[in-house]
Amino acid sequence: MVQLQQSIQRHFYDSASGFYRESIYPGENKNPASYLWPLCALLQANNEVAKVLPSYRGLMDSTFSIIRQYYDTSAPAPGYASYIPALGGGDRFYDDNQWIGIALMDAYNRTGKSAYIKDSEEIYRFMMSAYDTAAGGGLYWQEGKLNSKNTCSNGPGIILALQLYKTTGNAKYQDTALMLYNWVNRHLQAPSGLYYDNIATTGRIDETMYSYNTGTMMQSGLYLYELTNDPRYLKAVIAVGDSAMHYFLGSGQFRDSYWFNAVLFRAYQHLLLHVKDLKYIRAFKKCTDYALRQRKNSQGLMENKKVVNLVGQAGMLEILARLALLEKEYSL
Repeated sequence: MVQLQQSIQRHFYDSASGFYRESIYPGENKNPASYLWPLCALLQANNEVAKVLPSYRGLMDSTFSIIRQYYDTSAPAPGYASYIPALGGGDRFYDDNQWIGIALMDAYNRTGKSAYIKDSEEIYRFMMSAYDTAAGGGLYWQEGKLNSKNTCSNGPGIILALQLYKTTGNAKYQDTALMLYNWVNRHLQAPSGLYYDNIATTGRIDETMYSYNTGTMMQSGLYLYELTNDPRYLKAVIAVGDSAMHYFLGSGQFRDSYWFNAVLFRAYQHLLLHVKDLKYIRAFKKCTDYALRQRKNSQGLMENKKVVNLVGQAGMLEILARLALLEKEYSL
């Protein structure tokens, strides 16, 4: 974990500009700084590292200080742009903002720093500007592109709303979460229990299944179980968790990207609070161990299908930090 964190700093951070690069390969860096998404991943990873190694607790705030430079005050609500406004800016994606909000709320639970709640509430206001009744409801994925509503912009939106409800007690957050949760399950859940990628406003469904979409919906169900004590939520999460384990981890290798799997791992770690069965964590560790043996390059970075980018490194860093924390309590 520490080695990977240090390799990320060595190979991706540009001390001259104060930004992270997107890739270790100069020809693949179209801009002086990375897009926002890899920083969303790094923000969460650094929060998890701080849980294991308190001496690294400053990493998250230093990452968030960089993310703040992506802040865009455009109407209808302030939010974070995909690229730095001062360097030309970029489109705003609702899921990018939600990942930031989730990481900040997790950091609030770790530190008690109330400023994180305020920042997350602002992200909630931005994400709700993505809602309308096309396709039966739900949130769009990209601002100004009214063509699809994605699991990746609704699942994390549910989590953020439930985190805010748990912290503030404001019923509007619970109402939003239930509305979105029911909409995703009605429109985007596959017969296997896993989740499709998106539904177009025309009604066409993209049936691609990614691990992070299933992960956010599992974790949404766990928050709902904790807040309502309704066992139907937990039962549904267990069924989806079993299906996801076989589909995404059954070969002993990660089926898709490290960061997508990191989001799924969040759900399995959360599930362990309620179901003391280590089969999910051990399946995850098996895939992680394979990646560490077969996919680490000479720079101490992780390759995935010959791609070495920042979001992938941040995803593996989060996985390693979560495993390190679990290994303090369980024999894996």
